[in-house]
Amino acid sequence: MRAITITEPGGPEVLAWSEVAEPAAPGEGEVLIEVAASAVNRADLLQRQGFYDPPPGASPYPGLECSGTVAAVGPGVRGWSVGERVCALLSGGGYAQRVVVPAGQVLPVPAGVSPVEAAALPEVVCTVWSNVFRGDSGLREGQTLLVHGGGSGIGTMAIQLAVARGARVAVTAGSAEKLAVCRELGAQVLVNYREEDFAEVLRGEVDVVLDIMGASYLDRNLRALATGGRIAVIGLQGGRRGELNLGALLAKRATVTATSLRARPAGEKAAIVAAVREEVWPLIEEGRVRPVVDRVLPMSEAGEAHRIVERSGHTGKIILTP
Repeated sequence: MRAITITEPGGPEVLAWSEVAEPAAPGEGEVLIEVAASAVNRADLLQRQGFYDPPPGASPYPGLECSGTVAAVGPGVRGWSVGERVCALLSGGGYAQRVVVPAGQVLPVPAGVSPVEAAALPEVVCTVWSNVFRGDSGLREGQTLLVHGGGSGIGTMAIQLAVARGARVAVTAGSAEKLAVCRELGAQVLVNYREEDFAEVLRGEVDVVLDIMGASYLDRNLRALATGGRIAVIGLQGGRRGELNLGALLAKRATVTATSLRARPAGEKAAIVAAVREEVWPLIEEGRVRPVVDRVLPMSEAGEAHRIVERSGHTGKIILTP
Protein backbone atom coordinates (compact mmCIF):
# COMPACT_ATOMS: atom_id res chain seq x y z
CA MET A 1 0.00 0.00 0.00
CA ARG A 2 0.96 3.67 0.04
CA ALA A 3 1.31 5.94 3.06
CA ILE A 4 2.79 9.31 3.93
CA THR A 5 6.20 8.70 5.46
CA ILE A 6 8.42 11.20 7.27
CA THR A 7 11.85 10.92 5.69
CA GLU A 8 13.44 12.91 8.53
CA PRO A 9 12.20 15.50 11.05
CA GLY A 10 11.69 18.81 9.31
CA GLY A 11 9.42 20.94 7.18
CA PRO A 12 6.53 19.89 4.94
CA GLU A 13 8.98 18.79 2.25
CA VAL A 14 9.93 15.70 4.32
CA LEU A 15 6.51 14.14 3.75
CA ALA A 16 6.60 11.49 1.01
CA TRP A 17 3.80 9.41 -0.55
CA SER A 18 5.65 6.10 -0.36
CA GLU A 19 5.22 2.39 -0.98
CA VAL A 20 5.13 0.71 2.45
CA ALA A 21 4.31 -2.71 3.87
CA GLU A 22 0.68 -3.69 4.33
CA PRO A 23 -0.54 -3.47 7.93
CA ALA A 24 -0.76 -6.74 9.81
CA ALA A 25 -4.12 -8.51 9.81
CA PRO A 26 -6.42 -7.14 12.52
CA GLY A 27 -5.88 -8.83 15.87
CA GLU A 28 -8.22 -9.44 18.76
CA GLY A 29 -10.76 -6.64 18.96
CA GLU A 30 -9.38 -4.76 15.93
CA VAL A 31 -10.76 -3.60 12.59
CA LEU A 32 -8.95 -3.00 9.28
CA ILE A 33 -10.22 0.09 7.45
CA GLU A 34 -9.76 0.85 3.76
CA VAL A 35 -9.18 4.59 4.04
CA ALA A 36 -11.36 6.96 2.01
CA ALA A 37 -10.02 10.13 3.64
CA SER A 38 -8.03 11.47 6.57
CA ALA A 39 -7.88 14.94 8.10
CA VAL A 40 -4.96 17.17 9.06
CA ASN A 41 -4.45 18.05 12.73
CA ARG A 42 -1.75 20.23 14.25
CA ALA A 43 -0.46 17.17 16.09
CA ASP A 44 0.51 15.80 12.66
CA LEU A 45 2.72 18.84 12.15
CA LEU A 46 4.43 18.25 15.49
CA GLN A 47 5.02 14.60 14.59
CA ARG A 48 6.55 15.66 11.27
CA GLN A 49 8.88 18.03 13.11
CA GLY A 50 10.02 15.26 15.48
CA PHE A 51 8.26 16.61 18.59
CA TYR A 52 5.33 14.20 18.96
CA ASP A 53 6.11 10.52 18.47
CA PRO A 54 3.26 8.01 18.15
CA PRO A 55 2.49 6.01 21.28
CA PRO A 56 4.06 2.53 21.53
CA GLY A 57 2.46 0.09 19.12
CA ALA A 58 0.77 2.77 16.98
CA SER A 59 1.31 3.21 13.25
CA PRO A 60 4.38 5.35 12.47
CA TYR A 61 2.49 7.33 9.82
CA PRO A 62 0.69 10.62 10.65
CA GLY A 63 -3.07 10.88 10.83
CA LEU A 64 -5.27 10.84 13.94
CA GLU A 65 -8.60 10.22 12.22
CA CYS A 66 -9.95 8.67 9.07
CA SER A 67 -13.06 7.55 7.24
CA GLY A 68 -13.49 4.56 4.98
CA THR A 69 -14.85 1.05 4.69
CA VAL A 70 -14.38 -1.94 6.97
CA ALA A 71 -12.08 -4.32 5.04
CA ALA A 72 -11.63 -7.01 7.73
CA VAL A 73 -12.49 -7.65 11.37
CA GLY A 74 -10.36 -9.43 13.93
CA PRO A 75 -11.38 -12.10 16.43
CA GLY A 76 -13.85 -11.02 19.07
CA VAL A 77 -15.16 -7.99 17.16
CA ARG A 78 -18.90 -7.46 17.48
CA GLY A 79 -21.04 -4.84 15.79
CA TRP A 80 -18.90 -4.25 12.69
CA SER A 81 -19.05 -6.05 9.35
CA VAL A 82 -16.96 -5.98 6.20
CA GLY A 83 -18.23 -3.30 3.81
CA GLU A 84 -19.67 -0.91 6.42
CA ARG A 85 -18.89 2.78 6.04
CA VAL A 86 -17.13 4.05 9.14
CA CYS A 87 -14.89 6.72 10.60
CA ALA A 88 -12.39 6.23 13.38
CA LEU A 89 -10.26 7.87 16.05
CA LEU A 90 -6.64 6.78 15.53
CA SER A 91 -3.35 6.86 17.41
CA GLY A 92 -1.67 7.23 14.01
CA GLY A 93 -1.78 5.91 10.48
CA GLY A 94 -4.59 7.91 8.87
CA TYR A 95 -2.33 9.19 6.09
CA ALA A 96 -2.38 5.78 4.40
CA GLN A 97 -4.53 3.56 2.22
CA ARG A 98 -5.29 1.12 5.05
CA VAL A 99 -5.08 1.24 8.84
CA VAL A 100 -5.84 -1.09 11.75
CA VAL A 101 -7.73 0.39 14.71
CA PRO A 102 -9.32 -0.93 17.93
CA ALA A 103 -13.01 -1.59 17.30
CA GLY A 104 -13.94 0.61 20.26
CA GLN A 105 -12.60 3.64 18.38
CA VAL A 106 -14.76 3.10 15.29
CA LEU A 107 -17.95 5.04 14.56
CA PRO A 108 -20.55 4.76 11.79
CA VAL A 109 -20.57 7.51 9.18
CA PRO A 110 -23.47 9.71 10.33
CA ALA A 111 -26.53 9.93 8.10
CA GLY A 112 -26.34 12.98 5.86
CA VAL A 113 -22.53 13.18 5.99
CA SER A 114 -20.41 12.09 3.02
CA PRO A 115 -17.66 9.49 3.57
CA VAL A 116 -15.03 12.17 2.88
CA GLU A 117 -16.58 14.73 5.24
CA ALA A 118 -16.75 12.08 7.96
CA ALA A 119 -12.95 12.09 8.18
CA ALA A 120 -13.22 15.56 9.74
CA LEU A 121 -15.22 14.32 12.72
CA PRO A 122 -13.59 11.77 15.08
CA GLU A 123 -10.60 13.68 16.47
CA VAL A 124 -12.29 17.05 16.84
CA VAL A 125 -15.55 15.72 18.25
CA CYS A 126 -13.83 13.44 20.76
CA THR A 127 -11.45 16.24 21.78
CA VAL A 128 -14.20 18.82 22.27
CA TRP A 129 -16.60 16.43 24.00
CA SER A 130 -14.03 15.12 26.48
CA ASN A 131 -12.56 18.53 27.30
CA VAL A 132 -15.59 20.83 27.30
CA PHE A 133 -18.57 18.74 28.36
CA ARG A 134 -17.02 16.01 30.50
CA GLY A 135 -14.45 15.83 33.29
CA ASP A 136 -13.45 18.97 35.15
CA SER A 137 -14.88 21.43 32.60
CA GLY A 138 -18.50 20.25 32.47
CA LEU A 139 -19.95 23.14 30.46
CA ARG A 140 -23.63 23.53 31.26
CA GLU A 141 -26.61 25.19 29.62
CA GLY A 142 -26.54 28.96 30.07
CA GLN A 143 -22.80 29.12 30.78
CA THR A 144 -20.20 30.86 28.62
CA LEU A 145 -17.53 29.02 26.65
CA LEU A 146 -14.47 30.83 25.28
CA VAL A 147 -12.92 29.09 22.27
CA HIS A 148 -9.49 30.17 21.07
CA GLY A 149 -8.87 29.59 17.39
CA GLY A 150 -12.57 29.69 16.60
CA GLY A 151 -11.95 29.15 12.89
CA SER A 152 -9.99 25.93 13.37
CA GLY A 153 -11.39 22.42 13.12
CA ILE A 154 -11.57 22.21 16.90
CA GLY A 155 -13.02 25.70 17.13
CA THR A 156 -15.77 25.29 14.56
CA MET A 157 -16.90 22.06 16.23
CA ALA A 158 -16.73 23.50 19.76
CA ILE A 159 -18.92 26.45 18.76
CA GLN A 160 -21.61 24.23 17.28
CA LEU A 161 -21.71 21.73 20.13
CA ALA A 162 -21.85 24.43 22.78
CA VAL A 163 -24.64 26.29 20.99
CA ALA A 164 -26.57 23.03 20.49
CA ARG A 165 -26.40 22.42 24.23
CA GLY A 166 -27.60 25.90 25.16
CA ALA A 167 -24.35 27.68 26.01
CA ARG A 168 -23.17 31.18 25.10
CA VAL A 169 -20.01 31.13 22.98
CA ALA A 170 -17.17 33.64 22.67
CA VAL A 171 -14.33 33.12 20.21
CA THR A 172 -10.98 34.53 19.24
CA ALA A 173 -9.69 34.46 15.66
CA GLY A 174 -7.22 36.42 13.57
CA SER A 175 -9.35 37.68 10.68
CA ALA A 176 -12.76 39.13 9.93
CA GLU A 177 -13.41 36.24 7.54
CA LYS A 178 -12.88 33.61 10.22
CA LEU A 179 -14.95 35.55 12.72
CA ALA A 180 -17.77 35.72 10.16
CA VAL A 181 -17.77 31.92 9.93
CA CYS A 182 -17.82 31.71 13.73
CA ARG A 183 -20.85 34.01 13.80
CA GLU A 184 -22.64 31.84 11.23
CA LEU A 185 -22.01 28.81 13.44
CA GLY A 186 -23.57 30.55 16.44
CA ALA A 187 -20.80 32.38 18.31
CA GLN A 188 -22.12 35.53 20.00
CA VAL A 189 -18.92 37.29 21.14
CA LEU A 190 -16.29 37.74 18.42
CA VAL A 191 -12.76 38.93 19.26
CA ASN A 192 -10.08 39.59 16.66
CA TYR A 193 -6.99 38.84 18.73
CA ARG A 194 -4.88 41.07 16.46
CA GLU A 195 -6.97 44.11 17.41
CA GLU A 196 -8.47 43.45 20.86
CA ASP A 197 -7.52 41.89 24.20
CA PHE A 198 -10.02 39.11 24.85
CA ALA A 199 -9.35 39.33 28.59
CA GLU A 200 -10.63 42.91 28.66
CA VAL A 201 -13.64 42.14 26.45
CA LEU A 202 -14.66 39.14 28.59
CA ARG A 203 -13.27 39.98 32.03
CA GLY A 204 -14.97 37.76 34.61
CA GLU A 205 -17.60 36.36 32.20
CA VAL A 206 -16.22 33.00 31.06
CA ASP A 207 -17.10 29.66 32.67
CA VAL A 208 -14.96 27.39 30.47
CA VAL A 209 -11.96 28.19 28.24
CA LEU A 210 -10.94 25.75 25.52
CA ASP A 211 -7.32 26.80 25.02
CA ILE A 212 -4.98 25.81 22.20
CA MET A 213 -2.32 28.39 23.09
CA GLY A 214 -0.93 27.43 26.48
CA ALA A 215 1.64 29.65 28.18
CA SER A 216 1.07 32.94 26.34
CA TYR A 217 -2.65 33.00 27.17
CA LEU A 218 -2.55 31.63 30.72
CA ASP A 219 -2.80 34.93 32.60
CA ARG A 220 -5.41 36.43 30.26
CA ASN A 221 -7.50 33.26 30.38
CA LEU A 222 -7.55 33.55 34.15
CA ARG A 223 -8.61 37.20 33.97
CA ALA A 224 -11.45 36.28 31.62
CA LEU A 225 -12.76 33.58 33.98
CA ALA A 226 -15.82 33.92 36.16
CA THR A 227 -15.75 32.58 39.72
CA GLY A 228 -15.57 28.81 39.55
CA GLY A 229 -14.31 28.92 35.98
CA ARG A 230 -12.31 26.20 34.27
CA ILE A 231 -9.45 26.36 31.77
CA ALA A 232 -8.87 23.28 29.59
CA VAL A 233 -5.47 23.44 27.87
CA ILE A 234 -5.31 21.20 24.79
CA GLY A 235 -2.49 22.86 22.83
CA LEU A 236 0.76 24.73 23.30
CA GLN A 237 0.99 26.96 20.24
CA GLY A 238 1.85 29.87 22.55
CA GLY A 239 4.55 28.06 24.52
CA ARG A 240 5.03 25.46 27.23
CA ARG A 241 6.11 27.56 30.22
CA GLY A 242 4.03 30.33 31.73
CA GLU A 243 3.49 32.15 35.00
CA LEU A 244 0.26 31.64 36.91
CA ASN A 245 -1.09 33.95 39.62
CA LEU A 246 -2.13 31.38 42.22
CA GLY A 247 -3.73 34.08 44.32
CA ALA A 248 -6.09 34.95 41.49
CA LEU A 249 -6.73 31.25 40.89
CA LEU A 250 -7.67 30.82 44.56
CA ALA A 251 -9.80 33.94 44.63
CA LYS A 252 -11.83 32.69 41.66
CA ARG A 253 -11.89 29.09 42.88
CA ALA A 254 -10.80 28.25 39.36
CA THR A 255 -9.36 25.10 37.78
CA VAL A 256 -6.65 24.59 35.15
CA THR A 257 -6.41 21.20 33.44
CA ALA A 258 -4.25 19.97 30.57
CA THR A 259 -5.07 16.88 28.55
CA SER A 260 -4.23 15.08 25.32
CA LEU A 261 -6.25 12.43 23.54
CA ARG A 262 -3.70 10.47 21.53
CA ALA A 263 -1.83 8.82 24.41
CA ARG A 264 -4.89 7.83 26.45
CA PRO A 265 -5.40 4.08 27.02
CA ALA A 266 -7.64 2.31 24.51
CA GLY A 267 -10.33 1.82 27.15
CA GLU A 268 -10.57 5.55 27.84
CA LYS A 269 -10.75 6.32 24.12
CA ALA A 270 -13.46 3.72 23.65
CA ALA A 271 -15.50 5.30 26.46
CA ILE A 272 -15.18 8.75 24.85
CA VAL A 273 -16.13 7.35 21.43
CA ALA A 274 -19.17 5.60 22.89
CA ALA A 275 -20.33 8.81 24.57
CA VAL A 276 -19.82 10.76 21.34
CA ARG A 277 -21.90 8.24 19.41
CA GLU A 278 -24.71 8.55 21.93
CA GLU A 279 -24.62 12.30 22.56
CA VAL A 280 -23.20 13.96 19.43
CA TRP A 281 -24.05 11.72 16.48
CA PRO A 282 -27.80 12.50 16.82
CA LEU A 283 -27.00 16.23 16.63
CA ILE A 284 -25.04 15.65 13.42
CA GLU A 285 -27.79 13.53 11.88
CA GLU A 286 -30.38 16.18 12.78
CA GLY A 287 -28.24 18.79 10.97
CA ARG A 288 -27.62 20.85 14.11
CA VAL A 289 -23.87 20.15 13.99
CA ARG A 290 -21.79 19.61 10.85
CA PRO A 291 -18.17 19.13 9.88
CA VAL A 292 -16.64 22.30 8.45
CA VAL A 293 -14.29 21.39 5.58
CA ASP A 294 -11.98 24.02 4.11
CA ARG A 295 -10.72 21.93 1.18
CA VAL A 296 -9.92 18.40 0.01
CA LEU A 297 -6.45 17.57 -1.31
CA PRO A 298 -4.83 14.36 -2.59
CA MET A 299 -2.84 12.51 0.06
CA SER A 300 0.25 13.00 -2.10
CA GLU A 301 -0.09 16.76 -1.40
CA ALA A 302 0.10 16.34 2.38
CA GLY A 303 3.07 18.71 2.44
CA GLU A 304 0.99 21.50 0.93
CA ALA A 305 -1.79 20.77 3.44
CA HIS A 306 0.73 21.16 6.27
CA ARG A 307 1.93 24.49 4.82
CA ILE A 308 -1.64 25.80 4.78
CA VAL A 309 -2.22 24.76 8.39
CA GLU A 310 1.11 26.26 9.52
CA ARG A 311 0.12 29.68 8.19
CA SER A 312 -3.46 29.30 9.48
CA GLY A 313 -4.68 29.65 5.92
CA HIS A 314 -7.76 27.51 6.47
CA THR A 315 -11.13 27.52 8.23
CA GLY A 316 -12.32 24.18 9.55
CA LYS A 317 -10.53 21.01 8.47
CA ILE A 318 -8.32 20.10 5.52
CA ILE A 319 -9.07 16.61 4.19
CA LEU A 320 -6.65 14.27 2.43
CA THR A 321 -7.77 11.47 0.10
CA PRO A 322 -5.57 8.55 -1.04
